[in-house]
Amino acid sequence: MLLLSANEVFKPSNTGRLILDTIQQGFAYQWSRTEPNREMLGLLSNSKYQPILVFPKQYVEDESRIIQQPEPLKCSNKVPLLIFIDGSWREARKIFNKSEYLSKLPVLSIEPTRMSQYMMRHSENEQHLATAEVASIVLDQLGENHASGVLSSWFDVFRESYMLSKSRFYSDFSRPTLRQYLVDHRDYLDFQHNPDLS
Repeated sequence: MLLLSANEVFKPSNTGRLILDTIQQGFAYQWSRTEPNREMLGLLSNSKYQPILVFPKQYVEDESRIIQQPEPLKCSNKVPLLIFIDGSWREARKIFNKSEYLSKLPVLSIEPTRMSQYMMRHSENEQHLATAEVASIVLDQLGENHASGVLSSWFDVFRESYMLSKSRFYSDFSRPTLRQYLVDHRDYLDFQHNPDLS
């Protein structure tokens, strides 16, 4: 589930949408402090799901909310509903702190081992990653290695396309990253568009 700030919805540099491009089922809602989406609230309270907020643990005051290891999530009889706050870091912290419906949810935090490859925006903290980068790491931790790889590759394609449209220094119009993605993930793409064929 993506919870987007109002400013993020139409930004061409937004990477959260890449997650929804590459997973079978996902949801996206624009954040509102006073009028949260009813469908979203229904998902959060649905007994089928275990909502898990993905957010840096240094911003979580109640440490009992923090999930130290994601392994138990795979053993649960509930479907993990990962929630990614999508916005600038200032917006994300505001959403995290001002959303009552998120305040009791367990929080999964990652420890980035590399700097962000996202050159379209800059953060004061080198460990701040783009939303798609975070999602790829979380999927990998949950054992969804193929989905993680597909998302990571799709993020690379997005970066290539964005830099091609914005930079006079990037001039390889042959789109090698996109071509490699199509070769590497043809079976996955076919399944995404025709799941009944499996």
